[in-house]
Order: sequence, then C-alpha cells, then structure tokens
Amino acid sequence: MSVLDNFYEGVTITDAKGKIIYLNKAQTKIDDLDPGDVLGRKVTDFYRVDEGLSPTMRCIKTGRSLDNFACFYRTRTGKVVNSIHNVFPLYIAERLVGTICFIRDYSIVEQTFETMSKPQKLYLQTFGIPWRPPKKPNSSNGTQFAFSDIIGKNRELLRSIEMARLAAGSPSSVMLCGETGTGKELFAQSIHNSSSRSFQKYVGINCAAIPENLLEGILFGTSSGAFTGALDKEGLFERANGGTLLLDEVNSMPLGLQAKILRVIQEKKVRRVGSLNEIEFDIKIVSSVNTDPYRAIQENTLRPDLFYRLGVVVIHIPPLRERPDDLGRLVAHFLNKYNIALGKNVTAIASEVMDIFNSYTWPGNVRELEHVIEGAMNIVGDEGAIELKHLSSINIFSKQPSPSPEVSSESIGAYGVHSPSKAGMKIMFPSRSVDDSFKRSLVETLAENEIRSIRNALLESNGNAARAARKLGLSPQLLNYKMKKYKINRRAFLR
Repeated sequence: MSVLDNFYEGVTITDAKGKIIYLNKAQTKIDDLDPGDVLGRKVTDFYRVDEGLSPTMRCIKTGRSLDNFACFYRTRTGKVVNSIHNVFPLYIAERLVGTICFIRDYSIVEQTFETMSKPQKLYLQTFGIPWRPPKKPNSSNGTQFAFSDIIGKNRELLRSIEMARLAAGSPSSVMLCGETGTGKELFAQSIHNSSSRSFQKYVGINCAAIPENLLEGILFGTSSGAFTGALDKEGLFERANGGTLLLDEVNSMPLGLQAKILRVIQEKKVRRVGSLNEIEFDIKIVSSVNTDPYRAIQENTLRPDLFYRLGVVVIHIPPLRERPDDLGRLVAHFLNKYNIALGKNVTAIASEVMDIFNSYTWPGNVRELEHVIEGAMNIVGDEGAIELKHLSSINIFSKQPSPSPEVSSESIGAYGVHSPSKAGMKIMFPSRSVDDSFKRSLVETLAENEIRSIRNALLESNGNAARAARKLGLSPQLLNYKMKKYKINRRAFLR
C-alpha cells in the first residue's frame, strides 16, 4: 500500500459490504480524520450517506464503475468535502470482493472542471439528512462565532488560531492585527467563547464608527447632570464586567481618549462622565488594528504605552491573498451558506471564474469574497454553476485596485500587516452592461501568465515536471493537465 500512500488523490478501499479496509494519507488529509477511527467501519456508518447516493455503495450494488462522479459529502465530524469520485469494483474469479475509490478534493477540482468528460450533474448532496448550518454559540452572551466557524487550513491561519486558543485561557489582553475583512471580529468572539468568561457578556465597539464627542460617554457611561440631557447610564466597561470587551480599530480612537483608556485599564476602575465615583470592573480586553501597530505608533495614531498595555499577546490574521490554499474551502463554505439562505442548489463555479478568483488580490479579503458569491447566487438559477455572466452586476474584476503608497514594502512592519487605502477596499459597481471582449482578454491574459510561469519552471528544472510542479506549488497531475491544455512539451526543456 506504500505506492497508494504517495498518491496525490485520496484512495479508499472497501470490502464487498462497504466496510473500509484502507485509506491513504491523502484521503485522511481531505477528510481531516484518523484512519484508526474509520477502518473496519461501513462507509454509511461513518460518512453521512445513504446507500442510494453513496458512490461506493452504488458501485457495490451495480457492480459497475462510476466515472467522474461529482458531489459534496459530509463526514461524521461535520466537515463538508467537495470532490470528484472515480469508483471501481474489485473482482476475484468474477466475484465482487470490494471497491477502490479515487477522490480529488475541491482544491484540485476547481481548476480542472473542463477535463471531466461529461460528468454527472454537480449538485449538493444531502445524503438522506437535511443539511443544517453549524450550531452557533449561545447568542445570549452577545456572540455568533466560535473557532469552529473559522474556515481554512492555511499554515499561518492555523498558527494564529492556535495562538488565539492559548490566549483565550489567559486574563491578559489580546491585540488582533489584520486588514479589513480578514475576520478580526470572528477571532475576538471565538476567544471569548473559548475562555472561562464565555457565560458572561461579550461587548464590542467599532472605535472608528462613533463620533469623538460621543465615544467617551459610550465607553465610560454618563452621570445625570453631566451635561444637558445626560442620564445615569452605564458604559461599555461596566456592561462587559466579568466578560470580554472588543475595542475594534482602536488606532482610530483620538489620542486624548486613548490616554483615558490607558488609565482605566491600568487601574481597573472606571468613572462615568460627570461623576466622582469610581466603579471597579473585571474584563478581558481584546483590541484590533487594521494596520501594523508599529507603523500606527510611528504615524502617531496609536499611543505606544496603550499598545504595550493592549498588545500583551499580538495575533496577526493573514489576508486572503496570503492564503490562496484556502480559497476553495471558503468558496464551498459560502456556496453552502447561501444555498440555504436563498433556497438554491448552486454547487459549482466555472473554471474561468475560479482562475480569476485565484489571480485576484481580494483587497476586501474574506468579506469581499462572500459578497461576490452572495451577489452572483442572487442572479444564477436555482441549480447550476456560477459563471462570468453572473458577476456582471458586481464586476469587481473590471479594475484591479492599484497598490496604495501605504502598502509599499518599506511600510510593512514587524507583523507584515498591510493597510490598503480606503479606495482600495471598496467594491466597484459599474453599469450592468459588460463588455464580453474584456472578459475574453482577461482570460487570455491569465492563460499567457500561466504559460510563461510553466515554461520558466520547466526551464529552471531542466524539463523535470515533478520539480517544476513543486516550484509552482501545484500537484504533478494539475501541472500535467495544464501542460496538455497549453500544448507544452516538457522534452523541449531537457538539457
């Protein structure tokens, strides 16, 4: 079985009753499972399937192979996998003794739709049970998210999640650094729900969204008579007592108010505006900045003493452009989410759209990707695939945002956090008429870039396709497909 363990595709072997007798390393990675948990168990026991829809059980029943069977399936742990199955019956002396199934996951499938020879219709399989969104934390504490809601397997993202999990168990303050749309609020709520304070209130405030003359009263509370119309009202520090307070975009807060925040945090006492009485509190403070904190200090938008108090643990959340390996997982997640929200059954995206997704820089990060998919699914039919024409009313691809001077290589600080200009963060909404010739030229440009990259990699590797694939960050199968697509002969690069 050592040969199968080296396959890039997932491999599952069952006996004639559908009991799993072998999974290779790729399949355990796709399903995020331990082989010891599934070996010897029937596929219908472990995977959320029924015998009418399971590719393996269908092969056993009919005795015939299934070619390029496209589907979503769910593991017992709730993980959703978008994949292509090729299942073959195994015979000994004309007696069926089992099956072998080769599985390609979404990260490869999304770029190879056109290689399938008339695959069966791609659809969202519920496998006999209704699909339901993951159970959310108890919203009575003011949250919606937990760590299980963070989609991705990128190494840097997983490192950030692990740091956040560890920081959740400590009373120390945490600072989240990440661009707009990377999920800082999601991390903050997850930290609260993983802490011992999870049964207490979570309170968040966007410091950039509140006028300066109101922010102090909102944070510290007000006392009757402090100013005309003032009432006795608790502030967010009091309201979050015993729980967690998120200060979002704290670098947007006026420096004078930052000094007052610093004193309140140090003393663990707050005084309402217009009052002489101090109120003690016990809260965990999570703050966030949308730029490198050290650059914010240099630009005099963040007090260094406040940073040292709030940034006891500093967690960098990588932007979407730095985690391209998670793009397919996020696409599948948002397809599921809006299939439920919109009552649709859209389960595929055209390969040319995925090519554009993969080349786009996503200045709005995960939030922008979600917006694009939601908008497209409002236009596409109840079933089918998202195509270029469905992006016409939200055509973010008509113009790539030009790099802002604020995100030059010299401006990247110790945490590697970029800060695009506000103009670069906006999604453009051009007229609904879309120039088809522009779409063709964009796809052609992407193809030219791919051809040039493949040729350079083959040239550097002396025609060694496996080495070239590693340089390009592709699997050998995907590189081979692209070489056939562009009619590139590796032998021409042999020396």
